[in-house]
Parts: sequence; structure tokens; C-alpha cells
Amino acid sequence: MNQEISILKGLHPGIVLEQELKRRKLSKGRFAISINEFPQTLGAITKGKRNMNTPLALRIEHALGIEEGYFMTLQVFYEIKEEKRKQLTNATPDLSKLRPILFWDTSMDKIDWQQQKRAVIKRVFERGNEQEKKGDHKVLWPGNSWMKR
Repeated sequence: MNQEISILKGLHPGIVLEQELKRRKLSKGRFAISINEFPQTLGAITKGKRNMNTPLALRIEHALGIEEGYFMTLQVFYEIKEEKRKQLTNATPDLSKLRPILFWDTSMDKIDWQQQKRAVIKRVFERGNEQEKKGDHKVLWPGNSWMKR
């Protein structure tokens, strides 16, 4: 289980559950009813719109013959990933270091700076002026040691 968890770390447990149900050729609705759960609840979980809770996780694990704690472990790792993502969202670059014309094809306020940081850096090095290329990238992107020059 540990190796499988490390591979699935950060995925919503509902996605894993949906794949398991598909693999076993089980209908979500019928499975939900068989474990005394509303089909809408299970549907929301498999779409990642609702989190897994402990009582439901235990019922699912028991019905599928999966080791206890499997889905709650996935849930915890998913919550850790989401919390880290939220914390990183607050860390945005110092936009005063970049000319808006570098991003003529998009609105700078719509860029997901954390997810697109490699593309942004590539754009700066391809189209930026010498000052932008030589800029202090620790200031531009705080907390990312791999970007140090």
C-alpha cells in the first residue's frame, strides 16, 4: 500500500475511487446505495467536488476489500497538496520588474504564476530586454531556489 500511496499522493481520493469502480465495472449509483450512501454524495466525491469523510471511507474500503485508512490517507495528502497550493498562490512575482508587453497575448492578472513559472521565465529570456534578463530573480520569484542565477 505504501508504494501505491506514494504514487497517488496528492490525487483526490474520489478520482482513485472512480477508477477503482470502473476497474471493477461497478455503477457509482448502485455502489452508493449498497453502502447506504446517497448517489449524489458519491458522485460529488468522485468528481472531486466533495471531500471524503472517515465513516464513508471505512464503508467504501470494507465493501471493496481495501485496507482500512487507504482513502483517508489519500484525503490527507490531497489536503496537504491543496494547502501548499493556496500558500504558493499568495506568492506572486514582483510585476514591476516586467514590462506588460512581454505578455501581449494574455492578461497578466489571469496568469497562474506558480503553475506557469517555467513558461514565464522562458518568455522573459526569449523576449525580455537585458535588464529583465539580468534581474534579481529571487526578488522576481521569492522562495524558488532553483531560479537563482
